Amino acid sequence: MLTEAATSEKEPRGPWGSVQFASSAQGARHARHHAVQRMAEWGFPAESDVSCAVALVVAELAANAVRHGRVPGHTFGLRLDFDTAADLVRVEVADAAAKRPPAAAPSSFPDGESGRGLLLVDALALRWGWMPRQPVGKTVWAEVSVTACRH
Repeated sequence: MLTEAATSEKEPRGPWGSVQFASSAQGARHARHHAVQRMAEWGFPAESDVSCAVALVVAELAANAVRHGRVPGHTFGLRLDFDTAADLVRVEVADAAAKRPPAAAPSSFPDGESGRGLLLVDALALRWGWMPRQPVGKTVWAEVSVTACRH
């Protein structure tokens, strides 16, 4: 479910991590590996449902940042925030392109070669959305429920 653009950034209430990656397929792979490693540090093994869900969300958002948000000479950023009080992992992927993501997860056609990424994010996340990034670009975010993945 896409939520309207936020006007202020959320402060982390639990352990978090943020890192920059090359705007390339290899950078997107590194982002996914980083997410799995961070989840393990937070006590969620790589084979756990929550780690797999977060890794897939990161993979899709990073791939979109590389494919649709690439600006020559710029990297993309990944921020992970584990909100222990809400039992949520917030994934934020920031790129330098100002182009907005679609207003909703697009419907996918069975024969299409792409276009399923946001459908997966929509299915795995409690909510997702985007916000403008200063001085340029945007941040696409998604919140994955740790509790829902445990059941």
